[in-house]
Amino acid sequence: MPVMSLAGFCVYILLVVSQFEMAAVESGPLAIGHTDNATRRPCRTSLPCEVGVSYSEEPGVGFCSMAKLVFALNQSLDGYVDHSEMGPPDPVLFRHFIEQTRDSAGMVYGRRMYEVMRYWDDDLPDWDAEEREYAAAWRSKPKWVVSRSLKSVGPNATLVEHDIKTVICGLKDQFVGEIEVAGPNLAASLTDLGLVDEYQLYVHPVVLGHGKPFFAGPRPPLRLVANDRIGKDVIRLTYVPA
Repeated sequence: MPVMSLAGFCVYILLVVSQFEMAAVESGPLAIGHTDNATRRPCRTSLPCEVGVSYSEEPGVGFCSMAKLVFALNQSLDGYVDHSEMGPPDPVLFRHFIEQTRDSAGMVYGRRMYEVMRYWDDDLPDWDAEEREYAAAWRSKPKWVVSRSLKSVGPNATLVEHDIKTVICGLKDQFVGEIEVAGPNLAASLTDLGLVDEYQLYVHPVVLGHGKPFFAGPRPPLRLVANDRIGKDVIRLTYVPA
């Protein structure tokens, strides 16, 4: 298995949601569904109460589930995401990444990370059962690739060349669950646009002293909402914008 960042490992994470049902509303189609992690927003609807929609006291106004954008990545104790010195995940952590990928709704990649992740597009003869399982989960998820230099993308992927804010807002409206954003530079751009809903830092007990930092730009104000140990010695810290 090649060394890669969590998006490279994103390979294992993710990020995201099962496709939901669309329902007609007064202002147009509305994506509805159910997930405990979904963001809730007020929406106009004349529909009877359904899964994924709860109703306020104002007639015709409900609260509709939205997908949330999650930036998740392995990092060292000193905040870098270069994994050449971290080594592969232990079996428990890799199983966690497989399940994360299987449960996600999709992934948003920059060009570089997408090209790394295309490693999983085709089976290799030396893969073990877990690697094949991860690859199958990854291939099944929709992907959106943000790039102005690529001319085409692979299976189950959509090229995003312009107006990323509109595209991401549309994905949030159309899906429920979690959509992963992979890579510090892309995550920094989406953070500047106010689109990242959650940050998951998988902290490994290594000090690198160099490399690409988890936060490629200024760190936004954050609030810790969860921490959990995964595998032998990795701690996942989950933050939301403060």
